[in-house]
Amino acid sequence: MGMRTSWAGLACALPLVLWAPPALAQTDAQKAAFAAIDPLFESFMEERHAPGLVYGVVVDGKLAYVRSLGVQDTKTNAPVNRDTVFRIASMSKNFTALAALKLRDEGKLSLDAPAETIIPELKGLKYPTTDSPKITVRDLLNHVGGFVTDDPWGDRQLPMSEAEFSRFMAAGVPFSRAPGMAFEYSNYGYALAGRVVTNVSGANYADYIEGAFLKPLGMASTGYDLAKAPAGRLAVGYRWEDGRWVEEPALGPGAFGAMGGLMTSASDYARYMAWELAAWPPRDGAEDGILKRSSVREIVRGQNFAGVVTRADRSNPDDCDRARTYGMGTIAFADCVLGPHFTHSGGLPGYGSNVLMLPERGVGVFAFSNLTYAPVSVTVRAATVSLVKSGAFPVRTTPVSPALQSMAATVQRIYASGDVLSARDALAMNMLLDRDAARRNADIAALKGKLGACRAADPIVADNAMSTVLSFPCDKGVLQARVILAPTAKPSMQTLEFRIAP
Repeated sequence: MGMRTSWAGLACALPLVLWAPPALAQTDAQKAAFAAIDPLFESFMEERHAPGLVYGVVVDGKLAYVRSLGVQDTKTNAPVNRDTVFRIASMSKNFTALAALKLRDEGKLSLDAPAETIIPELKGLKYPTTDSPKITVRDLLNHVGGFVTDDPWGDRQLPMSEAEFSRFMAAGVPFSRAPGMAFEYSNYGYALAGRVVTNVSGANYADYIEGAFLKPLGMASTGYDLAKAPAGRLAVGYRWEDGRWVEEPALGPGAFGAMGGLMTSASDYARYMAWELAAWPPRDGAEDGILKRSSVREIVRGQNFAGVVTRADRSNPDDCDRARTYGMGTIAFADCVLGPHFTHSGGLPGYGSNVLMLPERGVGVFAFSNLTYAPVSVTVRAATVSLVKSGAFPVRTTPVSPALQSMAATVQRIYASGDVLSARDALAMNMLLDRDAARRNADIAALKGKLGACRAADPIVADNAMSTVLSFPCDKGVLQARVILAPTAKPSMQTLEFRIAP
């Protein structure tokens, strides 16, 4: 489920306040960027014979763009809109992982505890080797429990009752490999994670997630039981077969819903995306009472076996290899186009979905369809690439630390004087041991002969408080200085390297 495409906080009555930069009206460039992604989803609808589709873009805490296509029910021809409810399948795993982290933060759960200490039915589990470690809660969340990948089978287990699930666990399951040896996507493992949430919280996982996340976030149309979907707003699931749409049977609710049973609307899910993206960047300020920002950021921390998704077209300069690892209920990627991002797909009989978030830009793109295993992730990624390449959604700037700001003036003084010893107190103890003052001063003299005098540094851009590359406009070019501060209480430079900018 969801990997089929190439791979006692805030009271519910309180208003939710999300962090976001000051709201700005959409620019013409942003409007054009949104319009440019429409043909991508229109082509998807036509090529895949999807009955209905809704897609949207969240920017800086708001649903900045949303569009719906097709119908939610082929019998009534009721059109899809932003409030139509879709199953999002394995995108549900994110909520299960967040629930486990919330219980961890409350001191009720250890992620490194053997799962059998929380789920008694696992105590009789027969491990594949005598040296196999006991499966931990973290193993379940990271898909390294040693269970076989089970998308086709797992999808059909959504109706399994809690009592049936207890009997199933007690009977034991075969292992694909010893725990902790490799990433292997397991819906069964996330069903077990759901049971962990149930047993630790004292409430069924679905009820706990509703109270801990859905209600505080105002997601009134979101839940695990299709029978409770808002009247007239449920997207009926279909498969395209023999040139026509065939309705799929509704599945669930049940014990396996923790791995893929959630239903939601575009309006609701955008609230969740805005909340999750609001965990970036790290900053001072009050928490929202739902879950600590640091814990939300933990879901994208790759915690198992990294891999590489190779580029599809090596002749395309905009294509690139992608580093990939699984965090908790989400897949963390990094590549040359999107930079750091995280994503997850969802697939069930009758439904296909995907979300992709760019935390450094405060942007997320999602799409839901009521077509069996609709591979919409490819289109979501293409749309996200289009938005990034438009230039209308830049990476957020990081405030420059006072230490780096003051060091820029020090570096300018060193260059102007031609003598590193003019700022001896700003040099860490390694600097003159690594390269002595005479040689450093000779380097500066050579640069001054080519560049002439230099003025104050351009505005500093840095992604951390301790290092940057400074740019100084000069008489005959631009001087660049790579600066890395030392881990000393008083700011000092452990690295200072000059060069002429290309």
